Amino acid sequence: MPIFKASSQFLFEIILSAALYMAFFYFNQAITAPLEDARGVNWIFLPAGIRIFITLILDYSGAIGLAIASLLINYIGFYEYDLSSTLGIAFICGIAPLLGRHFVIHNLKVQPDLSNISLRQLLVIIVAYSFLSSGLHQLWFVIMGLDSGSWNHFIAMFCGDTVGSILFVAVIKYGIDLVKGRLGRDNLIE
Repeated sequence: MPIFKASSQFLFEIILSAALYMAFFYFNQAITAPLEDARGVNWIFLPAGIRIFITLILDYSGAIGLAIASLLINYIGFYEYDLSSTLGIAFICGIAPLLGRHFVIHNLKVQPDLSNISLRQLLVIIVAYSFLSSGLHQLWFVIMGLDSGSWNHFIAMFCGDTVGSILFVAVIKYGIDLVKGRLGRDNLIE
C-alpha cells in the first residue's frame, strides 16, 4: 500500500502542476498579448513564476507536469510547430526550472525543503532560471530554424521570465502577509 500511496501522490502532483501551469499560461496570454515580442516570447511572462514555485516545491513531479502542460498547450494549438520542435519546447519547459532548483540547492546551500531560503537566494533562483529558460528556448528555436530564435528574443524572454517571476513572488508574498494579518498571526503555519 505505501507504493500505491506514493504513486498516487506523485500522479496528483503531476496533474496539479500541469493544471496550474496551463491556467497561468492562458491567463498570461489574455492579459499580456500586446506585450508579446514574438509567438511565445513575452516581455512579461507570469507563468515563469509558477514554474519556479512548482519545481521548488514538487521537484521532479512538478517538472514532469510542466512538460506535459507544455505538450498539451502545443497540442491545443498555441504553437504551430512540428512534433520534434514541440517536444523540445516541452522538455525545456520542465528541465530549465528543475536545473535552476538544483543549481541553487547545491551551490547556495538551500535546504531541499526550502526552510532556509532567503529573499536574496530567491532572486538568484529567478535570475538563474530566467537565464536557463530563455537561453535553452532560444538555442532550441535557432537549432530548429524557428522564427522566435534570436538574440533580441532571448533578451525579451529573459526580461519576461524575470519580471513575471518577480511579480508572481510579490503577489504570493502580499497574499501571505494579508492572510497572516487577517488571522492575527506572525506565521502562516503555526
